Amino acid sequence: MYVCFSCGKTLDIEQPVGFRDECPYCNNPIHVCLNCLFYAPGAYNDCKESSAERVLVKDRENRCEYFKFKNGPSNSSPDKTKAHSLAERLFKK
Repeated sequence: MYVCFSCGKTLDIEQPVGFRDECPYCNNPIHVCLNCLFYAPGAYNDCKESSAERVLVKDRENRCEYFKFKNGPSNSSPDKTKAHSLAERLFKK
């Protein structure tokens, strides 16, 4: 299940994703860091792929050769935000 980072709709696409591929629902680019398996906020350059070149704007089309569309919802999903908020309250000193 591939999910667009922008609109949250499930996409039925085939790998590999092209540099210029767009979401058929919102027309935003798909080949962006926020849709990538290697995207990891907090990691060096927010990327788990150490050989990847730095990408400054994570929600814009890029030419990264290591891009792999991650399977599942975006890292910035509302469920993750809610879980993070609950964990902060639980462990608050």
